[in-house]
Amino acid sequence: MRVAVICSDKAGHLEVRKANREAHLAYLKETGVVEMAGPFLDAEGGMNGSLLVLDVADLKAAQDWAAGDPYAKAGLFQSVEIREWKKVIG
Repeated sequence: MRVAVICSDKAGHLEVRKANREAHLAYLKETGVVEMAGPFLDAEGGMNGSLLVLDVADLKAAQDWAAGDPYAKAGLFQSVEIREWKKVIG
């Protein structure tokens, strides 16, 4: 099943994002479930959240994946929403 993981960063945590970015990107590659991923941007072009599309067995697998993300472990996110998603185009 495909799942969208929608994350919003805590205000003022850009340095936490930058410090953990390399580990986060390695996690995306190593886990093999990420179809698409990228940061949300603020008005100035700074990163302030994430959108990821995962291909996982179920919502529990998505929740476990999200909990293991180095960004989550570093306390970057204010909120994380995990929703089943259906690909229609692309």
